[in-house]
Amino acid sequence: MTTLMTTLTNTPEPRGAVRAAAAIATRRGADGRTVLATLRSDPPLTLRQTGATRVHLVSTGAGPLGGDRLHLDLDVAPGTTLDVRSVAATLVLPGPDGETSRTSIEARVGAGATLRFTPEPTVLAAGCSHHLVVRLSLAEDASVLWREEIVFGRHGERPGRCHARFDATRGGRPLLRQEFVVGDPEIDGSPAVYGDARCVGSVFTTASLHGRGDGWAALPLAAGGTLVSALARDAVELRRRLSVVET
Repeated sequence: MTTLMTTLTNTPEPRGAVRAAAAIATRRGADGRTVLATLRSDPPLTLRQTGATRVHLVSTGAGPLGGDRLHLDLDVAPGTTLDVRSVAATLVLPGPDGETSRTSIEARVGAGATLRFTPEPTVLAAGCSHHLVVRLSLAEDASVLWREEIVFGRHGERPGRCHARFDATRGGRPLLRQEFVVGDPEIDGSPAVYGDARCVGSVFTTASLHGRGDGWAALPLAAGGTLVSALARDAVELRRRLSVVET
């Protein structure tokens, strides 16, 4: 343990790296309505309440850039509702020293609570290296709709690299484990992976859905709920294909 702590202490911080932790927490008011008890911003993660139970994430800085560590904590109390969105796409940029950036989201959804998380797409600029980690803990009767969309670079450029991980549990038991990588030229273009697609996205929902269509498919989960996955040539087409869950 001493050796490990010494190693961590002596590891230099990436130049210009940002550490930011924002949080949203709800509580149930005396009248039964949802109250936003905590709304804590930490630039570039800036939160704005835009409705009774709705919050928009406003980026007040560039990035994330290589080396940045951004964390968002969501705590949806029993019997409450939270709707989280963003005002614009997130552009992931390379840092000066080739460091990997990291965005982590921890969400807890209590009994009878509802969480809707539908931000705008994440765009992987050329040369970036990014880790996206989501940990979602649900009560047995919680309701969730969680959307992720990733765009492979800006117009005319190859994407940077992204390693995404999504872990969900319900009542303490595993519900979904998903992991994928974008930005490996030897893999991305394979017809068995992304082919000629420029975007990939998914929607996890506690609702039960079945079906498939052009560029999308719904996978019922063994422990309940559904994962809808889609590929598309552009962000508009991707959103349309994923909207089958939201209509």
